[in-house]
Amino acid sequence: MSKANDIFSTYVHFHNDSRANLIAVSKSFWEEVVGGSFPQLDQGRLMSAFTFSEPWSMWERHPAGEELVMLLSGSATLLLEESGVEQSVVLSTPGRFILIPQNVWHTVKTTEPTAMLFLTPGAGTEHRPISV
Repeated sequence: MSKANDIFSTYVHFHNDSRANLIAVSKSFWEEVVGGSFPQLDQGRLMSAFTFSEPWSMWERHPAGEELVMLLSGSATLLLEESGVEQSVVLSTPGRFILIPQNVWHTVKTTEPTAMLFLTPGAGTEHRPISV
């Protein structure tokens, strides 16, 4: 029997063969992902959501495909950088989303409590610090 889950504490991994499985999220989840504890996430896509109220400290990009980023609450500005050109996209209405193109560096800025949903191709994800 199926039960309802909470996307903030249980992520969904969609496999390339159309299966899906649930992943319980701990406080160290993203640290574990970066450390290689979830190699299965390199295939398919991960649906995740989290809240934050400050700008991200890193840029990221996804060589394996496009990423869907959807605003659930709050307001955020996504910065996209491709070939040295920066573009900003404001999401201020819940339900608004953007498809971030494959291999495009991106980061998020906000100054208020914001919740966002992500559908991410994990293979080869790269990070770089924000330059000050």
